[in-house]
Amino acid sequence: MKIIIIPGDGIGPETMAVTSQVLESVSNKLNLGIELEQETAGHISLQKYGSTVTPTLLEKVKAANGLMLGPMSTYDFKDESKGEINPSKFFRKELDLFANIRPARTYPKVPTCVKPFDLAVVRENTEGFYADRNVESGNSEMLITQDVVISLRRITRQCCERIAKAAFDLAMTRKKHVTIVHKANVLKIGDGMFIDICKQVGEHYPEVQIDDFIVDAMMAHVVRAPERFDTIVTTNMFGDILSDLTAELSGSLGLGGSLNAGEQYAMGQAAHGSAPDIAGKDIANPFSLILSAAMLLNWHGQKTRQPQFIKAAQAIDRCVDQLIDLGEVTRDIGGNLGTKAVGDSFVKHFAKY
Repeated sequence: MKIIIIPGDGIGPETMAVTSQVLESVSNKLNLGIELEQETAGHISLQKYGSTVTPTLLEKVKAANGLMLGPMSTYDFKDESKGEINPSKFFRKELDLFANIRPARTYPKVPTCVKPFDLAVVRENTEGFYADRNVESGNSEMLITQDVVISLRRITRQCCERIAKAAFDLAMTRKKHVTIVHKANVLKIGDGMFIDICKQVGEHYPEVQIDDFIVDAMMAHVVRAPERFDTIVTTNMFGDILSDLTAELSGSLGLGGSLNAGEQYAMGQAAHGSAPDIAGKDIANPFSLILSAAMLLNWHGQKTRQPQFIKAAQAIDRCVDQLIDLGEVTRDIGGNLGTKAVGDSFVKHFAKY
């Protein structure tokens, strides 16, 4: 398995270095033959090549078996004509990574304000309110006058059908419960179609329980009783916000793994941002990126029918559990280790498996 490694900006190089260390350790221990090839995107690429991402990089990613993308300073990239392309958007759009899977669960040794829960947000990743990816050319936000902006939202049958199928397929491996999140009381046509299509897809999964909630009410329900939910399917922006909330409820956004998947390609990507305020301080939590790498291995194992990669993903999850139980973690979840030390601790414990 060949994986392209892009460290990213801010804390990205630190957390990706640990994640690469974990992947190499797992590969050596389980004889997976994982090959890591480091490439550049973001600010360093902009300075070196005049663009945050290049066509050559895209072809390298397509030729590999997976991509690990570190956190990017996406807010800094405002003008694509100057090469300031959002790398996350770029790969999601160019590789058609339509499903963003973001699990969130509690850990016994990580303090939270909620009861134990284990859920996953399945977020449509290629359209919705995201103005930089829902039209063929340019941007779907328009400055009508100096005082008026119109932002267009795109919802299509194809995208609704495939994200619904991804959610129901995932639910079949979990607790067989899908919750559709929407704003159909206001977005009557777009979200009305989204609900209808999700329920139509659900008819092919008679074992799965289906319910739905308006997004603002859903936020309250998730804060009050996240244990009620299993697999949540929703549109792009609602899923972005909801998945950050559920990750934080688990104890830290640093525990939020994330996989962007399509039919042919997949990209592991931490749920959090580049956190430039703590970059270089060796205090960033690497677990989000490590768990995302595990999800990438699991996706590859399922796609290629190689169970050793699925078992490797499960082993990474267990080792993360063990480190959390032992308190060998960063400060945000109650430990006192630095970013690099967490990686060293992972390798030490994984060697005993």
